[in-house]
Amino acid sequence: MNFLRKINRVLLVLLVLMVCLLLHSTVLRKSTRPNLSDHRKGLASAGRVPSVKEPEAYHVIPVVICASEERIGATMAVINSVYSNTDASLFFYIVTLRDAIRLTRQYIVKTKLKGIKYKILEFNPMVLKGKVKPDSSRPELLHPLNFVRFYLSMLDIKHKRVIYLDDDVIVQGDIKDLFDMKLKPGHAAAFSTDCNLPSTHEMVESIGMQTTYMGFLDYRRQEVRDLGIDPRECSFNPGVFVADVTEWKKQKITKQLEKWMEENVRHNIYSSAMAGGVATPPMLIVFHDKYTTLDPLWHVRHMGWSPDAHYSENFLQGAHLLHWNGPFKPWHYPAVHLDLWERWFIPDPSRRFSLVRPKSHH
Repeated sequence: MNFLRKINRVLLVLLVLMVCLLLHSTVLRKSTRPNLSDHRKGLASAGRVPSVKEPEAYHVIPVVICASEERIGATMAVINSVYSNTDASLFFYIVTLRDAIRLTRQYIVKTKLKGIKYKILEFNPMVLKGKVKPDSSRPELLHPLNFVRFYLSMLDIKHKRVIYLDDDVIVQGDIKDLFDMKLKPGHAAAFSTDCNLPSTHEMVESIGMQTTYMGFLDYRRQEVRDLGIDPRECSFNPGVFVADVTEWKKQKITKQLEKWMEENVRHNIYSSAMAGGVATPPMLIVFHDKYTTLDPLWHVRHMGWSPDAHYSENFLQGAHLLHWNGPFKPWHYPAVHLDLWERWFIPDPSRRFSLVRPKSHH
């Protein structure tokens, strides 16, 4: 029995020694062999290096603007004014129709704008089928690109917040100040109300501009009255706005806007002949009591409603953004405050777009 116990002890010691030897060799192999998981991690981090710039999306200011073939020079003037008045990083989403993509790209690469960061997005006008009622009073307002602002959530935009600008504006301030404004919780956009700029009231009244919902919606229609909106409430202008794209998608803003476009086709609840716009009424309905108010100096407008009504030069110098909304555009003649627009105009390298000026104008 003692002999058997001794053999068992020897076998146990040998077993322990073998286990120790095995563990030692395993550790040794691990320490001398390249670690594949570490290598994969290295590749992954190397692959992510460009996307380290992803957080930069919060520091980049994205601007959405349309470029129609007929008004391409106006779009480039807007871009030039934004780009020239800020040190912030900018990214332009330039939305156009298929026929104008090449022209848009050429205008950028062959001029001083070649240094901007941008992406050209093609807008498919078929999304508007059955949603826009023909109107002959101002046919330019029915241009498909006039409705791009409705479809922000459907554009290939990689940013959570954007600034939308019409092509008949000029930016004189630092666009970063506009981008950094706070939107109230639950608001998908910020607009400038038509009743908040005393300096313009006299001019607005002199040209008969509408500043209330009554000017955009036909209150004789039951569908409009059922909205419960006081016709005397202040309207707003959707030619300049800051949008929270995430909130826009969450609230299905595009679907809501399309609903009211279709409602107008069926029941004629608004008309461009009323206050000069078919893009404004649906936005007035959808965003009623649900928008943050812009600083009024970030949207000084009505500059295109009369060839005679002028603002004071002192007032215009302090304005951050000027908007020639209305029929009298600054690339045509007559129009007011042409010098403030022309300083940002870049001649078209293809010479398709040119300014209309009297022969005596220099």
